[in-house]
Amino acid sequence: MGAGSGAARSDEARPAPRQQRPQRLLRWGLPRDPRASEHVLGFAVTTVLTIAVTRGVLQLTGFPQVGGDSLHVAHVLWGGLLMGVAVVLALSFAGPVVRPLVAFVGGIGFGLFIDEVGKFLTHDNDYFFTPAPMIMYVTLVLVMLAADALHGRRAHHPTEYLAAAADHAVAGLAGGLSEERRAVAEDLLAQGREATGAAETAALLRAVPDDDVEAPDPLDATARRLRTLFRAVVTREWATRTTTALLAVVAAGTVITVVATWGEDPGWAEIGAVASVGLSLVAVVRGWTLLRADRYRAFQWLRRAVLVNLLLTQVALFRIEPWAATLGLFLALLTLGVIASEKHRLERLHQAEV
Repeated sequence: MGAGSGAARSDEARPAPRQQRPQRLLRWGLPRDPRASEHVLGFAVTTVLTIAVTRGVLQLTGFPQVGGDSLHVAHVLWGGLLMGVAVVLALSFAGPVVRPLVAFVGGIGFGLFIDEVGKFLTHDNDYFFTPAPMIMYVTLVLVMLAADALHGRRAHHPTEYLAAAADHAVAGLAGGLSEERRAVAEDLLAQGREATGAAETAALLRAVPDDDVEAPDPLDATARRLRTLFRAVVTREWATRTTTALLAVVAAGTVITVVATWGEDPGWAEIGAVASVGLSLVAVVRGWTLLRADRYRAFQWLRRAVLVNLLLTQVALFRIEPWAATLGLFLALLTLGVIASEKHRLERLHQAEV
């Protein structure tokens, strides 16, 4: 392969920079879980699905009242109960196995809880309080932004990777490790090999017996299916086409929704939705201009277009038409998954060249 071809490949693959994080949390004995972002995302997606399913079922069944004429067993109570169950699970079991289950159960509980936010913000306990869907969405956006500030902006310290590997070993001491979980632990160990205690952790992992029986992980099972789908879609050409098509559908859906409901909602929501769509299109055009010269930077700009949609457009759209906003939200998340898969492919290509 000629030098020109190698240069072209280097241009299209550019890894994200890694930064060393401050040591204060580690000194406090609070290493971050490298998979924490996945758990928080699973919690948020489960919450959104719970809200959508709950509102859909209630609408289809005519909003029945559980408890008869004298009582009303609101689903906020079931939400609080499930959040309590999630906390008890987190406090009861050591190791990483319980965390996806905590995220799943906690997400269902939080969805049932926050779905009734309108009742607690109005004098007449109005479940149909118009801004309620927007309030729910903004709450989840703030949760994700807080998680990103904690986990996504600074690279993990080798000690954190080692602590996560040791966490897997702790779980394995009791019930063994499956082939897949052992591979995860060894990968974490490799990334934490510079930390003190790496040799001892490696010896502990070797002493853990094999065992294929694992606790169910609904979030991981779903993520695997999605990763399989993304791998099937994400080739060099299909990643670009799929991302562009999804962004076009989301933008067109937003504009159609605003036009169809113009004058029925607050002006700030209508103007904000249209303006943020324009801002997303600017980022998309910038990404398209970079596709030939620097593919990695191009997909960074396409990712920014999706983030504008999630952080601005969807907030306004949830105020205008919650069901249309929910569909747009899932399409935007699907687009973000395709972009993440393509960026991962480019990073692996760069690593192969090095």
